[in-house]
Amino acid sequence: VPALLFSGTAPGLRAGDVLAAEGRNVLRVESALWWPERPARRAWLVEVLAPVQAGEVRLAALRPGRSLAWITLSDKGAEGLRQDASGPLIEELVAARLPLSLARGFLLPDDEPALRALLTDLALVQGFDLILTTGGTGVAPRDVTPEATLAVIEKRLPGFERAMTAASLAKTPFGAVSRAVAGTLGQSLIVNLPGSPKAVRECLEPLLPALAHTLDKLQGDPAECGSAG
Repeated sequence: VPALLFSGTAPGLRAGDVLAAEGRNVLRVESALWWPERPARRAWLVEVLAPVQAGEVRLAALRPGRSLAWITLSDKGAEGLRQDASGPLIEELVAARLPLSLARGFLLPDDEPALRALLTDLALVQGFDLILTTGGTGVAPRDVTPEATLAVIEKRLPGFERAMTAASLAKTPFGAVSRAVAGTLGQSLIVNLPGSPKAVRECLEPLLPALAHTLDKLQGDPAECGSAG
């Protein structure tokens, strides 16, 4: 896919934003980074959607959909010893409910500092709307996803957590073992999901109807909650 680096003054630019010129969508923001100059300066990796004329071009940022980052926590997966089915399933389920302008997946071992760093970057630097993790929510010695999430979120969402627990308990008594956490960081919604595809589906499906409204309120929608359809 053709890509290039874009730099300049662009406050508020987020992953998944589309940049338009003369009525055409020409670029899509993939990620923010620091360009190695002295001093380093902020830049964005962008996907080229349509040819861009050389020279000075006035661009307008648009938000055609939501951005999703899913993170699979698995020691064996990170070593290439296990196929990841849960992360792609998250993307499939969310895309069936919300228009997505960008979806990206990440695979990490069960490493608390690494997950804290990635959650912080995806929320506060990249600006992903939805950050959904899968795996590491139980009580095994290497299950550290809730600890990493609690260390970074600003507002916890116990209603999301109760909905996931109720959905799990309706299927198995082992649902009581899950320690999944949900909350917000900046303008991003972070939710921990279990590791198996079956449990991902069971826990995510009851949350899907609330995702758009939650993001709207989190990102400053002034409408009264009672007016939501």
